[in-house]
Amino acid sequence: MKNITRRQFLKTTTASTAALSLGGCNWKYADNLNTPNKRPNVLFIFSDQQHWQGVGFEDKFFDTPNIDQFAKSSVVFDNSFCTTPQCSPSRSSILTGLYPSKTGVMGNMHATGGDSLQMRTIAPILQQSGYYTGYFGKWHLGKEKIASAGWDQEWRINGATHLNEKGDNRVTEKAARFLAENSNSRKPFALFLSYINPHDIYLYKGHNTSPDVDEIPLPNSWYTETLEDKPAVHKQFMTEDQGRVIWGKKKHYWQLYRDCYRSKVKLYDNHVGKVLRELKKQGLWDDTIIIVTSDHGDMDTNHRLIYKGPFMYEHMVRVPLMFRVPGQFGGIKPCRISDLDVVNVDLFPTLLDFCGIDAIQCDGISLKPTLTGTAGQKKRDFVIGQYYSKQHWVNPIRMLRTPEFKYNKYLHKGQELYDLKNDPDELVNLAENPKYAIIKNKLAAMLDDWLKTNNDPFYSLTPVELKESFMHLKP
Repeated sequence: MKNITRRQFLKTTTASTAALSLGGCNWKYADNLNTPNKRPNVLFIFSDQQHWQGVGFEDKFFDTPNIDQFAKSSVVFDNSFCTTPQCSPSRSSILTGLYPSKTGVMGNMHATGGDSLQMRTIAPILQQSGYYTGYFGKWHLGKEKIASAGWDQEWRINGATHLNEKGDNRVTEKAARFLAENSNSRKPFALFLSYINPHDIYLYKGHNTSPDVDEIPLPNSWYTETLEDKPAVHKQFMTEDQGRVIWGKKKHYWQLYRDCYRSKVKLYDNHVGKVLRELKKQGLWDDTIIIVTSDHGDMDTNHRLIYKGPFMYEHMVRVPLMFRVPGQFGGIKPCRISDLDVVNVDLFPTLLDFCGIDAIQCDGISLKPTLTGTAGQKKRDFVIGQYYSKQHWVNPIRMLRTPEFKYNKYLHKGQELYDLKNDPDELVNLAENPKYAIIKNKLAAMLDDWLKTNNDPFYSLTPVELKESFMHLKP
């Protein structure tokens, strides 16, 4: 592997954007836009490993009454993506507004590529501008002082181990205390709550089944996927790595997996409900901007795959995103946005924008114009996704996704091309279809241009075969 300097990682450029018109919402908003001398509180709630359909309003299979109710009072972004389907690097993007290739956190902590975050996050920026800050829950970004700075109150766990549901209970307890303590403060607050679930899907072998488990529906791609025309690492993950716990087993065990995943999402939803009720109880509902999202997805038996691994399917890279901006801060009426691709790096500049803090160079785009119904919203031409490793199995991937097509390039491991309009389940890999050669080559060139412009070290990375890594099967 060629040496990549920290400086190369930390070079930043603005995201490739183009100004386009927006639609799909009622753009009326409160007359008291940007009330003088008052700034919003911020409540940022996020789960771990919840895919975009893991909410009841997208899929009735999931029981999420609290999230569903919140969605009715917020702006829901239909096309919301993470920078990478791995915990640590995605979290580094959320808190810095930069892609993992720039934060230097390319893989999960304590694994290949999982260096500690060594740059400041949004916390000291908010703190220095007068916000009282708090962070409770999973951190998973190391212990470097520069990255850990800026939290007035904190209770952080560096990984998933030992956090589990008891840890989530503690997050909610601390959140309630924080909200009560700050209910009458003149100082605005920014509270980040990081829940472990539904990440506890990794404990599914000990799951207590529902009586109707054999009636649980499996996704269409479970029945139709063969993995024959897909990169070999997909099947390898299932037959040699974490997928071994279920590969080759009867349908019942896959239904058990889905039942377990649904139950973990339900636990998370319970916590969201408790926190939002406490916010209202403390009289803070109309003074607080609320974001509900996740760090990345889970395959949830789609494509006969489970957990997360070396693949870039929609269930890996697409996550829920709900944003509620009270009327006094210019928020539009609740609606769904379907013509704007959002990446989790956008949350950083959006929050700074609403908090009255000058823009800081990053890869994100402020969503404030959309959320307030004002002109000037920038829109991406495409979404970029990055993947580095699964524990010690290094298999770099880059994704370029437009509204019509998704192109995935595996370093020395093949390519994928999906027609998202005609094949939303991503079943037919068109990468080797000569009829799509022009489209594939165009997307590949666009990807290469982005890699070059953004100093992405993709082509200088060195894959590590699974057989060469030690079999690290813990989540």
